[in-house]
Amino acid sequence: MSNRRIEALLERRAELLNELAKKAWLLRGTWAERYSTCMRPNCKCHQGEKHGPRYYLSIARQGKKREVYIRRRHEDLVRKGIAQYQTVDDILLQITEINLELLKEGAYDDDKLS
Repeated sequence: MSNRRIEALLERRAELLNELAKKAWLLRGTWAERYSTCMRPNCKCHQGEKHGPRYYLSIARQGKKREVYIRRRHEDLVRKGIAQYQTVDDILLQITEINLELLKEGAYDDDKLS
């Protein structure tokens, strides 16, 4: 692998790491909307027009699922956090691919890089 190629990969990795630093508002989870019926027998929700939506962030951790209620006024903020997490996940995948390519081509042999 040429030094020019190694430098290009390292530069791209540095750009991605810099982009990561700008993604502080992260929320790992899945957006969920729930509709429900109430206990009042004459309520319109029993005729098909259910109450809601109510918003939740569904989070899976250590094999357990948890749902956190999200207020309507926070919907955009939470959706932004989920999108930023997905962006970070993509950036991490790109960094992994760069690092694997550097390893494959021997960029770390003979202490060329650290």
